Amino acid sequence: MNLPQRVLLGPGPSDVPPRVLLAMAQPTIGHLDPVFLRMMDEIRQHLQKVFRTQNEMTLAISGTGSAGMETVLVNLIEPGESVLICVNGVFGGRMSDIAQRCGGKVQIVEAPWGQIIEPEHIIDAIRKHRPKVVAMVHAETSTGVCQPVDQIGAAAHEQGALLVVDCVTSLGGMAVEIDRWDVDAAYSGTQKCLSCPPGLSPVTLSSRAAEKLHSRKTKVQSWYLDLTMVRQYWGHERFYHHTAPINMLYALHEALALVLEEGLDKRFARHHEMHKLLRDGLGELGIGYVSPEGRTLPMLNAVKVPDDVDEAMVRRRLLDEYGIEIGGGLGAFKGKAWRIGLMGHSSSRRNVTLLLSALREIIGR
Repeated sequence: MNLPQRVLLGPGPSDVPPRVLLAMAQPTIGHLDPVFLRMMDEIRQHLQKVFRTQNEMTLAISGTGSAGMETVLVNLIEPGESVLICVNGVFGGRMSDIAQRCGGKVQIVEAPWGQIIEPEHIIDAIRKHRPKVVAMVHAETSTGVCQPVDQIGAAAHEQGALLVVDCVTSLGGMAVEIDRWDVDAAYSGTQKCLSCPPGLSPVTLSSRAAEKLHSRKTKVQSWYLDLTMVRQYWGHERFYHHTAPINMLYALHEALALVLEEGLDKRFARHHEMHKLLRDGLGELGIGYVSPEGRTLPMLNAVKVPDDVDEAMVRRRLLDEYGIEIGGGLGAFKGKAWRIGLMGHSSSRRNVTLLLSALREIIGR
């Protein structure tokens, strides 16, 4: 294998720090080895800090962020139950698809791509449909929009519903307040702002969600993702369920250590500072954002391609000539937008300056 060096400034994965790569290279030990089990306990404690939660059921699912999405939904939705899904991009749509596969009676509250769903519209829909589960995306990776979450948990609980939040892109890059926002279940991915290779999905469930899980009338649709069994491996019982991806968990342990060494608030400030630096530089090139100011994500910058520019050509030249990866648009924004990630280890002044210089040269030519 002769792999090129890349600067990863797309929608994921992000650059992985050397310490995390070195952690993956440590000797593989058994998934029931006492040393490894202690490491799992430390991972749970670190994840609780990053999610800002006291939830006992906090763990890492063996699979990418989409596995986390499916884990939460298949465990909390039973056939015939009413489910409200908030859709303003690709990943809200994916949640709707999974909820339907679980047998849920799905209702949608939506907004145009690039816009938030106004919280009052979500609250009105909760009161109208009285769902068992409300699900929304905090950081919509397809549009770069940050969806307000803080008012929804209380409204869902008033109607007896659980609130599920997708934090795949936001966790570790901006404030995620699971307990303060009254979120019942959330999931993320390791490859975004945690700057760990893809392959694990941090998940957290509240006591309310755990109670729903244990009162199910039907078996969880997926054996592999059934939290009634997976939690016994992560819990005090240590019952074997599946062979854990041991070296990937080494990497997550080290990545979380780096996050906490930097400090969450300092890390969030760094992401905002680099976002502003990029935004100002793109503005000088006449490049604006697809979402309104004040609703943009600091770690995922979805920007409009200038009318006279071949967007695919620019991405190709960035990769071929400069070793820089950025993402193209999805869905409604295909061919019309670039998605520039400033996530975790990738969110640096050096990378922003390098990208802006390369864009000036390519677009100028």
